[in-house]
Amino acid sequence: MSKVQTERIKKMESYLDEAGAAIAELAEAMDRYEKTESKYYKLEDYYGSKKWMDDFEADEAGKLPDGLKRGVLSEDAVYDLITDHRALMARLQRAVLRCMEEKEF
Repeated sequence: MSKVQTERIKKMESYLDEAGAAIAELAEAMDRYEKTESKYYKLEDYYGSKKWMDDFEADEAGKLPDGLKRGVLSEDAVYDLITDHRALMARLQRAVLRCMEEKEF
């Protein structure tokens, strides 16, 4: 076996290891996302709704318990999540299209 072949095999082996780990991590992330996806859409619907506005106004009026976690009532937290979600979905779409263009499925 030549040195060129040995180096090529080593390089391809590293690609196999790296791609395999990345694909496994992405699959795990997709599993977690799919388990919470319906909750995300419920949150998105809640944000800006009358119920959210009522909860926001109650918080502003000091009617909510002091120890209550209320990040969902900050205008930025949910908006930022929605923005991040849309950017990620567009990124995933581009990745799928790129893959389909490169390889026939």
